[in-house]
Amino acid sequence: MKPRIERTALLLRTRRALAANPLVALIGPRQSGKTTLARAIAGTRPGATFDLEDPVSARALAQPMTALEPLRGLVVIDEVQRDPSLFPVLRVLADRPRTPARFLLLGSASPELARAGAESLAGRVAFVEMGGFDLDEAGAPAWRRLWLRGGFPRSFLARGDALSATWRADFIRTFLERDVRNLAGVRTPAAQLRRLWTMLAHHHGQIFNSSEIGRSLGEPHVTVRRHLDVLVGTLMVRELQPWYENLGKRQVKSPKVYLRDTGILHALLGIERFRGLESHPRLGASWEGFVLDEAIRIAGERNAFFWATQAGAGLDLLLTIGGRRYGVEVKYADAPGMTKSMRVAMTDLGLERLFVAYPGAQRYALDRAVEVVPVGALCEALRALLAGRRARQSPVRRAGKRSPRRD
Repeated sequence: MKPRIERTALLLRTRRALAANPLVALIGPRQSGKTTLARAIAGTRPGATFDLEDPVSARALAQPMTALEPLRGLVVIDEVQRDPSLFPVLRVLADRPRTPARFLLLGSASPELARAGAESLAGRVAFVEMGGFDLDEAGAPAWRRLWLRGGFPRSFLARGDALSATWRADFIRTFLERDVRNLAGVRTPAAQLRRLWTMLAHHHGQIFNSSEIGRSLGEPHVTVRRHLDVLVGTLMVRELQPWYENLGKRQVKSPKVYLRDTGILHALLGIERFRGLESHPRLGASWEGFVLDEAIRIAGERNAFFWATQAGAGLDLLLTIGGRRYGVEVKYADAPGMTKSMRVAMTDLGLERLFVAYPGAQRYALDRAVEVVPVGALCEALRALLAGRRARQSPVRRAGKRSPRRD
């Protein structure tokens, strides 16, 4: 029997969203655990569950107002993006007084779901984004397995690296041949999309240049750009945007690309075991993507950037938390030391602190505000910074005293 991994933080975030909104959309890639999470939220609460991939549920929702209007409690609709005609009905039901029912919508990221949030359901729906397991859920001691296999539950929990690699190969095939077409309406042959995805795996962690990739694939750069947008929209690829300001230096203004799940990255690179990963030329880039994904999940994508100058100075991740700037540099080394690039980033960006994430187990300081940390300690530090920001935003007022103002 496979071990059960509790997704406590994600459960809490979804329950809070349901308490505050009549509609909550839980979105993420296929096989990331959305249905399992919904079952845990529903529990014994009254309501109903529909799965639009099930013909019985699809027939039951053929007359959506008739089927949904009498329901009370929590109503779960899985694969909701398959029937965009539901969204106007859900808008009407969400506007009823006293909200007799709450709707939890499960769906893979798709243009239809995004348009529904921006049009039909605007102001009524809260989006909760989820991926596979993160380091907090898998447990810090399992970081090597999480890095190698990625966070998709069936890949991470597989009985051995070979079975995990087989599952990921099947997932890639299904995603390219079915999901991309169904979710985004792409008509490009699956083999052509696979070539692009494999090319992106080899460019993982690098500046994105659609013209260069287009020449390698024999495709116009606009086609490459369009297909990248599809992969970003399905939450399989991340575009990390650059930070630039008036520093009197020439700075990079193009985004970097990362495959969000390192297990999928390794499958596309033909890596099945940790020994093969350690000898692969993309080892450092893979480690960088793994650490950055963990950090961005905590700090939020809106607060995350990279920074680089044409002269070669740079910072892997710049985070803005509570109006202050924090840096993350990622090194796959036994004992990283201080570099000129770190000093330049500290000075030019005015960093409050700089964390250097590495695969070791000890923490040690390189400078007054520069510390080398394991990836688990980095996550703990970022959570502490976010907790401090929330405490500053919601100060406790004492009788007869006003809370001090913080700029």
